[in-house]
Amino acid sequence: MTARRVVLIIIDACGVGELPDAAQYGDRGAATLPNTAREVRGLTMPVCTRMGLGNIVPIEGLKPPAQPEASYGRMAEKSAGKDSTTGHWEIGGLISATPFPLFPDGFPEPLVEEFERRAGVRTTGNVAASGTEIISRLGGRHLKTGEIILYTSADSVFQLAAHEEVCPLERLYDICQVARRLLTGEYGVARVIARPFIGAPGNFSRTAGRKDFSLPPPSPVLPDLLMQGGLRTLAIGKVWDLFARRGFTQTVKAANNAEVMEAVIEAVENDTQHQLIFANCVDFDMLWGHRNDTAGFARALQEFDGSLGRLVEHLRPEDVLIITADHGCDPTLEDSTDHTREYVPLLVYGAEVRRGVNLGTRQTFADVACSVAEFFGIEYSLAGSSFLDEVLKSE
Repeated sequence: MTARRVVLIIIDACGVGELPDAAQYGDRGAATLPNTAREVRGLTMPVCTRMGLGNIVPIEGLKPPAQPEASYGRMAEKSAGKDSTTGHWEIGGLISATPFPLFPDGFPEPLVEEFERRAGVRTTGNVAASGTEIISRLGGRHLKTGEIILYTSADSVFQLAAHEEVCPLERLYDICQVARRLLTGEYGVARVIARPFIGAPGNFSRTAGRKDFSLPPPSPVLPDLLMQGGLRTLAIGKVWDLFARRGFTQTVKAANNAEVMEAVIEAVENDTQHQLIFANCVDFDMLWGHRNDTAGFARALQEFDGSLGRLVEHLRPEDVLIITADHGCDPTLEDSTDHTREYVPLLVYGAEVRRGVNLGTRQTFADVACSVAEFFGIEYSLAGSSFLDEVLKSE
């Protein structure tokens, strides 16, 4: 008999409406997918429409079918924060009670000096900024002096940008590892991020060599439990980095949504080794949400829907497909380029999944981890409540 398998896809930053505490995060009115659809006067996403994405909340262009092909609902984030790391950890069963530290005014000078001493580098910048903007502004200086561009954002990140001809990738990664070891305790940012770029002043562009160095989850999460239970797990895209490269038996690097979805389709069609395929489509967040590019966000959603149509053709009868998100990043909010505190969509699909079950509002993203663990018969004592009995057809 063919082994059971879960395909878990995170459509990064694709929230469906503000959480009750959104105002505390400055996110009143955030609703990434509905607002994006309204701004472009309707989305064309036939696969997600049939699955029931428009049944979760009204989304212009997605007419809710009377009987969606998937079970559907939305999930509230119980963790403090609204970043990718806490979102993914909660999807993995771990609720974070304390948000990661933010540094809107840059990092303390003594901390920066200690980092420079340990890494053997000099830095410039040390401000909260857009990555493309600060590279454009300080890239020329970097080329002349060799100083690494240090910046943060509205997220809990310590980002280091360098031209690949000035600081080769492996050297930049080593420097980031130094930062990661240093940044603990009160300075324990969620991620240290290598941001390599190429080009000349006036024409710089970031490369696919980005690498995230996350804090490790402080306790076991779903991928750890599955591995401990003897199952094999595959990470596609930045998932592996967000779990601090823990809990996966194999990883596939992918630079963008198209590469992620191609890798997922390839694994679904040909991979017989892994029971969990866990992927993240990062472009919604990285390329469109943070840049307030509503048209780009809408295009990317429709391209994802096309890839999803190809994916479902290759699902096996024993497969369960789960689609959700880790937070919002509403590109229509003019006064913010930050992540947004939102509910996230939940779609559960497969030959053995009941159609049209309304899963309502789940109280935590961790319901995904609890349900996946139950699906595989793995002992589970983390956060969340399983929705498996509601969605699986009776045997």
